[in-house]
Amino acid sequence: MDAASFLDLGIDKYLTRALSKQGIDTPFEVQIEAIPPAMKGKDVCCRAPTGSGKTLAFGLPLLARCRRAEAYLPTALILTPTRELAEQICTVLTPLANEINLEVLAIYGGTPYSKQRRALERGVDIIVACPGRLLDLFEHEALGLEDVDIVVLDEADRMADMGFMEPVCEILDACASERQTVLFSATLDDDVADLVSKYQQQPEVIEVGPKEVSMDSMQHFFWLMPNSKKAEIAAESVRKMGRSVIFCRTRAGVDRIGDELEDQGLQVTTIHGGLTQKQRDRAMRNFADGEYIALIATDVAARGIDIQGIQCVIHFDPPENGKAYKHRSGRTARAGTNGVVISLVQKPQKRSFSRIQRDVGIRVQFTPPDFTELPHSDFKYTGKPRKNRVNVANSHRRNDRQRRNDHQRNKSQYGRGRGRQRGPRDNEQRDGKSTSKKARRGERHKRQKQHPTAAKNTNNASRRVNRKKSAKRRVNSPTAKPSFKKYSKK
Repeated sequence: MDAASFLDLGIDKYLTRALSKQGIDTPFEVQIEAIPPAMKGKDVCCRAPTGSGKTLAFGLPLLARCRRAEAYLPTALILTPTRELAEQICTVLTPLANEINLEVLAIYGGTPYSKQRRALERGVDIIVACPGRLLDLFEHEALGLEDVDIVVLDEADRMADMGFMEPVCEILDACASERQTVLFSATLDDDVADLVSKYQQQPEVIEVGPKEVSMDSMQHFFWLMPNSKKAEIAAESVRKMGRSVIFCRTRAGVDRIGDELEDQGLQVTTIHGGLTQKQRDRAMRNFADGEYIALIATDVAARGIDIQGIQCVIHFDPPENGKAYKHRSGRTARAGTNGVVISLVQKPQKRSFSRIQRDVGIRVQFTPPDFTELPHSDFKYTGKPRKNRVNVANSHRRNDRQRRNDHQRNKSQYGRGRGRQRGPRDNEQRDGKSTSKKARRGERHKRQKQHPTAAKNTNNASRRVNRKKSAKRRVNSPTAKPSFKKYSKK
């Protein structure tokens, strides 16, 4: 079916006008296929790759059919696997919803409950949520789902990979029985197929693009090197190719590589689950605005990064399997463009990378790094200074590193203990008294030798006072056992 505009697909003129203001006039293939049945209220099961325009494919019909909600009772729900994806969907839908007086709220972990509760109290029509936080609010009766008659499951296969199938089913069971269920996924097998058969009624099945992330639109390089050379090679690759995403396996690895690439003179930012949501949003926004040339991320962020113009993906650490390789690599070569994927391989990792190549259907030789093999790029890294030299999103890494260094220095200087930072003044005489524990102990023994009787009486008196205080604390303690001493026989 060919359509000239969104109006031909049945979208309201107010929404089409808002799209035109953003420069969006021609629908993509997935939108042409998915919008008409969704506008009729049918269940839709769509397989489409990331970056194909899925957000508007399910968002426009949802906005057009959404009812106004009462307080605590939303009428439309979009479930996503990651915070970043939820925030991106909310960012796309909010300006469109404002045109037709609808309220959109993003609900995910890492943000205050109070803000979400206040918004639900005012009344929210559309909720974009991660399953964990939504289920938490639902179980604490902060909202009801019985009025939800439109449900969208975005990236359903990713939610299955992350173990969200049980909470997703619990959420669907709590929604209205007569509802429209729309499912978008990169694959329609295994757990996703179970969701379709259990929760959709005669769905309109739509398949757009290749069944899996296409590896043909990317150039793959597997470069052999020692671990000590990885940061240097990654930095030079970014300088050659331009905007890049670098994937590591752990949070600590992301922070460490961020420090090393900054030492190489690159302006980079990081994103992982250990950051607050405000820091993650700021990092994504700054990278999308071009303030940083590279984004260093963990696998959890692979599906949540939807930014155009990424030229290169670097696998600094090996992905877990072929599926993770596809998800990472899919951040480049989006919407019909080409991209470069570089894997930094140590010799012991050759076997695992060979298995990954078989899983994704490519065959590439392992070679030493050769930047002349990279495709020609007009990008030239100038290393301009940042507008704001204080990188709040990355400052925690420097603070944590400083704390670790201080702690190690204190341990080596003063032995193990509670890690209190001690300076030279702790061992000096101050106000006529010694501040070190050893010196105070020596002065106490000296006083006892000079006045043995007074010291003994003082010690006995202090012991009596301490015994009385301890007894009083035991009596007043809420867990204290009753004393039967006064009832005992003499």
